[in-house]
Amino acid sequence: MSKSADWPKLSQPALRALANAGYTHLEQLAQTTESELLALHGMGPKSMEPLRQALAERGLSFRT
Repeated sequence: MSKSADWPKLSQPALRALANAGYTHLEQLAQTTESELLALHGMGPKSMEPLRQALAERGLSFRT
């Protein structure tokens, strides 16, 4: 799996979880909730803050 340039620094399990769920770009995460991501095997609470910050830098946020 090649690391997408727009992902923030995340653990390998978190990156694999995103890839296995079909997420290839950070902007796709604006269509999902934090709860949905946390339900993925390999995603944990430590992965959420970098994702929140990266989305915010692009004027995006998780779906509520």
